[in-house]
Amino acid sequence: MNPEALRGLYVIVDNTPAPDRSHEEIGRAALQGGARVLQLRAKTMGSGDYLRVARALRALTAAWGALLIVNDRVDVAALVGADGVHVGQDDLPPAAVRAILGPGRLVGLSTHSLEQAEAAQAGGVVDYVGFGPMFATQTKVSGRAPRGPEALRAVRERVRLPVVAIGGITQDNVGEVVAAGADAVAVIAAVAGAPDMTAAARALCAAFR
Repeated sequence: MNPEALRGLYVIVDNTPAPDRSHEEIGRAALQGGARVLQLRAKTMGSGDYLRVARALRALTAAWGALLIVNDRVDVAALVGADGVHVGQDDLPPAAVRAILGPGRLVGLSTHSLEQAEAAQAGGVVDYVGFGPMFATQTKVSGRAPRGPEALRAVRERVRLPVVAIGGITQDNVGEVVAAGADAVAVIAAVAGAPDMTAAARALCAAFR
């Protein structure tokens, strides 16, 4: 899997901002709006339901020619043939993820500083890094202050891996993020919490371009 495919709108499929919407509904709307990557994240979902949803999203991304990344669950990613797995700093180490997934699939790692991003690159296992939070966000409580476009620009200057910016990104500020060097922009509430999810995804894609 070529990491260069990580471009444009990257939608994290998490129904926390809109519990009445299913993961499948969010994923379908995001793809219809132009998203090129879906990442399944469902921290409290049981394993059986997680596998079912992952299979549904795998079918959707296959039909749309998009990528499916699974958050944390390497076992589920392997079972459904996902394109990759994304982990955080306190999750399974990237080398362990690679050992399970084997070659040919993407391994992504969340980073929150230039030092972490450089370490991810130096390790030689990670295919791309997530970087953030870019701006204040209520979707995921991390206890971390916003990094902002200047910090992203510093990462872009030192890290050759694709960089996926995340955290508080909206139609109003996505242009700043792209200008600072993001290869892709990851959003949750900007799509899942929007009245018209497809229209919101379409607007973000247009702003990205």
